[in-house]
Amino acid sequence: MNAEKRKTVAIIGAGPVGLAAASHVLERGLEPIVLEAGPDIADAIRQWSHVQLFSPWEFNVDKAAARLLTATGWNSPDPTLYPTGGELIEGYLQPLATRTALKDHIRTSSRVTGISRVGFDKVKTRGRAEAPFDIRYQNGAGPKSILADALIDASGTWSSPNPAGANGLPAIGETTASTRIAYGMPDVGGAGRGRYAGRAIAVLGAGHSAVGTLIDLVGLAAEAPGTRVVWLLRGNDPTKSFGGGANDALVARGELGSVLSGLVAEKRIQVETEFRVSHVTATETGLRIGAGSACCGRHVEVDELIVATGFRPDLGFLGELRLGLDPALECPPLLAPLIDPNEHSCGTVRPHGACELAQPEPGLYFAGMKAYGRAPTFLMLTGYEQVRSIVAEIAGDHEAARRVELVLPETGVCSTSRSSADAGGCCGGPAETDATACCRQDEEVKQAGGEGCGCGSAKAPPEPQIAPKQSASCCG
Repeated sequence: MNAEKRKTVAIIGAGPVGLAAASHVLERGLEPIVLEAGPDIADAIRQWSHVQLFSPWEFNVDKAAARLLTATGWNSPDPTLYPTGGELIEGYLQPLATRTALKDHIRTSSRVTGISRVGFDKVKTRGRAEAPFDIRYQNGAGPKSILADALIDASGTWSSPNPAGANGLPAIGETTASTRIAYGMPDVGGAGRGRYAGRAIAVLGAGHSAVGTLIDLVGLAAEAPGTRVVWLLRGNDPTKSFGGGANDALVARGELGSVLSGLVAEKRIQVETEFRVSHVTATETGLRIGAGSACCGRHVEVDELIVATGFRPDLGFLGELRLGLDPALECPPLLAPLIDPNEHSCGTVRPHGACELAQPEPGLYFAGMKAYGRAPTFLMLTGYEQVRSIVAEIAGDHEAARRVELVLPETGVCSTSRSSADAGGCCGGPAETDATACCRQDEEVKQAGGEGCGCGSAKAPPEPQIAPKQSASCCG
């Protein structure tokens, strides 16, 4: 499809990244249509509205969205303060969706059920790129359909949490015991206090969601006698969850790990390492969680289980489109080397945009958490840069699509499976002079004329083949 013919851009998801995408679409003179499955915008964030973000306001507001809001007289929050999910909605996302020109382009309670091309199934090729997308969705009035020239899937992954089972499948008995299992970050000290106070709670996971939940549960235990906190780790080293501490450029993120480290040292949390859940059995009084065989493995007896093992993308409604995905992470293949936790855990990912996020289906892009697939290191600011680049590409501004406009804060912690870690940390350690480089190897490759190391690769990624300027697109 020629970029000049693209007039309507459908955006799936009205979270921060989806609304940022719509803001950029409006600025480019195109027509956004935002489809949100929930009854209101930012439905996923409303489910963790009690959680404080570890990035301050300055990293949570998209520039195009801010320009729309400023025109309405919006007073931007103090950039140094750390909002909760609820404050992010109240102070930024809700005004953006209701007080700006976006308000006429958002359809809530509109769950996308399938997407294809008008007159084309997945097999047919010739002329495919010129056919508009046919997007089917369901709302209170029944099934609906809209047409769009381009499509940005920013639907996130919140609705598809990973199961407790260590092999990626639900543990045996997990579904049957679901009434005593919660996923993600329940509000254990607020709305969920009655469920968790005075009880034995196991938390499974090693990421920020697990860390925050463990800290909240210890706080609840200080107020509610009888509350016992058990941390189930699949790995053998809890210190990996403590993060970069004082070396983390996001202070709140560093403090999170430091607090957990202290609580573990004080033995206020029972730590069970190498606990790979295989069975969950509902008993008369609670749960029996097993690792190993049902008869001979280890077991933990608790009242409730909180599973914080990450999320995965829902690809079901994209089945009639042509997708190119990394076989492990289920993210765009060009993005995978930058974020693969098997290779490294550098929180500072090289900025990327339309070129890395495009799909074999012309005009289709993943953005936000959906773009990261099963990888856990996404930052909101990364999503804003993604959609800035994607919308520029859709609008035909290929130069802007390729331009880097983002520098991410360092995490202060990095690990890798490559030998470069032995020579100064992940990918050779931090960059010495280039603020846009994510690590020393990235800096060296750029200084030699390459695009960068791929954050974990010793070689620069292939240089995109660019057509003559008058007909160029990001990847040729």
